[in-house]
Amino acid sequence: MRTTAKVDYGVRAAIALAGQQTVDGSGRPRPMKGQAVAEAQGIPVKFLESILADLKRAGIVGSQRGSDGGYWLARPAGDVSVADIIRAVEGPLADVRGTRPEALDYGDDLQALQRMWVAVRANLRAVLEEVTVADLRSGHLPPAVEAMAADPDAWARH
Repeated sequence: MRTTAKVDYGVRAAIALAGQQTVDGSGRPRPMKGQAVAEAQGIPVKFLESILADLKRAGIVGSQRGSDGGYWLARPAGDVSVADIIRAVEGPLADVRGTRPEALDYGDDLQALQRMWVAVRANLRAVLEEVTVADLRSGHLPPAVEAMAADPDAWARH
């Protein structure tokens, strides 16, 4: 899996927004300016604005215009998975040439190839749907994901 800058920046922006715990009279976190998120995370502002728009369309981020405006997580950080962010900014977690694995038609002699692509997607989901923005903000991964990351072979170049 190749993680694009757009995905990396989207996850980092969501983590930054998760840190906005101050609540105003509306019951939601105080908005954070896109410029502040960009500066804190070292993300180009225009690129970040595009990413935040994708996250807003997906219902992950809320926004308000004006001098008191900015962005906030529209859902609790524990309810936003990394998979949610990836799907919002890039689309499906795993596809083959732009096609979802279950929709591939390789013919009878390559059925195993299709099943392998489905298994790859399932394994991505096992991590990316399990890890939430709250987990990343706290610095603690779910135990099953932490166990995978603790395996020395996971760190080896292959």
